[in-house]
Amino acid sequence: MKASAFVYPWDVNGDPEAPARIAALGVAQVTLASAYHSTRALTPRHPRHRVVTAEHAAVLYPAGAHWSGRVPRPHPAGDWAPGDAFGEAATALAEAGLEVHTWVVLAHNSRLGAEHPDTSVVNAYGDRYPWAPCIAQPATRAYLTDLAAEAAVRPGACGTELESLGWYGLAHLHAHDKTAGVGLGDAGQYLMSLCFCPSCREGYGAQGLDAGELAASVRTALEPVWRGAASGGGGWTGVEKLLGAKTAAATRAWREETARTLQEAAVRAVRDAAPEGFQVLLHADPVSYHCGANAGVDPAHILSVADGVVVPCTGGPGLLTPFAQENHPDGVLAANFTVVSGMGGSPGTLTADATEARRLGATELRLYHAGLASDGDLEAVRSALAVL
Repeated sequence: MKASAFVYPWDVNGDPEAPARIAALGVAQVTLASAYHSTRALTPRHPRHRVVTAEHAAVLYPAGAHWSGRVPRPHPAGDWAPGDAFGEAATALAEAGLEVHTWVVLAHNSRLGAEHPDTSVVNAYGDRYPWAPCIAQPATRAYLTDLAAEAAVRPGACGTELESLGWYGLAHLHAHDKTAGVGLGDAGQYLMSLCFCPSCREGYGAQGLDAGELAASVRTALEPVWRGAASGGGGWTGVEKLLGAKTAAATRAWREETARTLQEAAVRAVRDAAPEGFQVLLHADPVSYHCGANAGVDPAHILSVADGVVVPCTGGPGLLTPFAQENHPDGVLAANFTVVSGMGGSPGTLTADATEARRLGATELRLYHAGLASDGDLEAVRSALAVL
């Protein structure tokens, strides 16, 4: 199976041994960040540093002049990825024989929410989620679509993986996150992720809902949850139990149409900017109402739009099945495994995990993350890929 390792430019730039070390893992490809959110990351083997603090969401290359005067627009990185950090790393990795694909994070941007609060998702209580741009807003959609095309189609890249191309909600590893005190469950997470910005209020209206009444219904439905009662059950049945089947369906219809049309527009923009044969994948979850980095999608639809998907499999490869059942023989179905032990990964079981993923339809592997993993984790990856 073809395997690709995720990498940041700062894992490579300034470390002349990094490209060969990554290639020696047995991967054919790297998925290299070109637009990324704020983070704090270890660099356990870099000769100049051990911790990189990316202070805000940024593009890791010089943004085009066409952004001048636009709001919103992407920001350059600081000293953690100066200049064309992506281009420098991509060149070094390609010289080591690795195929380079871009890794583009889109609707996850705390700086955007801080500088332009009106762009953020607003929950039923009026709380803003600054990390989560509302993807229903026209200006935000235009920004994300144009960013997808520019950040994806970088010189030397053969393809792209688009992350967070959909709704973001409450669940988020925010700074010193302390939101786990009440178990919301799948249904509670959905209700707390519904947006009530002006664009979404209008959207609910088009579905026959009064936004004010809907917000009140959400607050009423969640009241027992805050007191520690059951969250209404798992899955969509739990959402229907809390909100009512008809109302729940109307909110879902609005949100799914909004995400679906954005995904179509972004993929189309990338294809228009890219050379022939450029591969476009989405990080995706087959449960269409789910929020987050792995955007909820309808498997049949997204496989008709993109060249394939990257599916989270660290907790088990079961999410592959709905995509595999669509029987797209030419589509990429990449199983994404965390291989950093300290982040919940299990590189020692990668051989067995990848074998099971292949049985369920996976055609490729993604390994998160070559820069963050310890030497021991990387050795386990090398051993696993040698027999796969």
